[in-house]
Amino acid sequence: MAEIDAIAVSAWFGERKVLDRVSLLMPAGQVTALIGPSGCGKSTFLRILNRMHELVPSARMAGEVRLDGDDIYAAGRRLTDARRAIGMVFQKPNPFPAMSIAENVLAGLKLTGVRVNRAAKEELVEESLTRAGLWREVKDRLDQPGGALSGGQQQRLCIARSLAVRPRVLLMDEPCSALDPTSTRVIEETIGELVAQVTIVIVTHNMQQAARVSDHCAFFLAEQGTPGGIVEHGPTNQIFGSPRDPRTSDYVNGRFG
Repeated sequence: MAEIDAIAVSAWFGERKVLDRVSLLMPAGQVTALIGPSGCGKSTFLRILNRMHELVPSARMAGEVRLDGDDIYAAGRRLTDARRAIGMVFQKPNPFPAMSIAENVLAGLKLTGVRVNRAAKEELVEESLTRAGLWREVKDRLDQPGGALSGGQQQRLCIARSLAVRPRVLLMDEPCSALDPTSTRVIEETIGELVAQVTIVIVTHNMQQAARVSDHCAFFLAEQGTPGGIVEHGPTNQIFGSPRDPRTSDYVNGRFG
C-alpha cells in the first residue's frame, strides 16, 4: 500500500482549464471518495493520478503526483511503472470479449511485460479472482469468455485484472453506476475487503455509497464556468456530519447536483 499525494494539480483540454491547483493527500490503506456534481473535474483528476490524462489529444497538466514521495511525472519515470503501481477500474465493465476469464485476469501482465511460469499464472488467477470476490462463482469455467459474465461479475473481473499486477493504489471511476443494487452491494463489500491490501480512490455520484465505503471524502465543485477545485476534504463522517462549507452541506444533503 502507498499514499498518493496530488500537489497543485491543474488540467486543460486544449485552451479550456478544467482543474485549478488541486491538492489532496490520499492516505495509504484507506478509501478516499471524490464527490461532486458532473463536470467538476473528478474523473479528470482520477485519470491524472495514473497518467491516463496525457493520452487524450490536446490534454495537458501541471503540478505533481507523488506516490510515497516519488513524482510519477518526473523525467525518466516510465509510463508502465505508473500504471503497474496505480491501477484503474472504469465506470463500464470492459473485459476483453475474445479472452477467457483466466486470460482477462492475466492480460495486465502482458501489457506490462511481466513473465511468469504456468504454475505461477494459475496461482495468480485464483488469488486475483479471490481478492475480487469472484473465484467461487467462476472457478469451474475459467476458460469461458469473460464477456459472457453478468455485469456485476464483469466488473469484478476487471478488478481482478487490475489486482493481478499487484498495484499499490486502485482507482475506481464510478464502478457501480452501471450495476444493479445486488451487484453494487457485492462490489462495495469487495472494496471493504481490498482496502486492507491496497489504497483505493473512488469517484462516485452516490452519496450513500460514499458514506458507506470511504474513510475520507473530497468535495469537488466548478462554479459559473470556473475550473473545478476542491471546496472541502476530510474524514467522511465530518464531510457528511459537520461540513465546514455550506456548499458541501447543500451538496451532501441533496439540495443541488
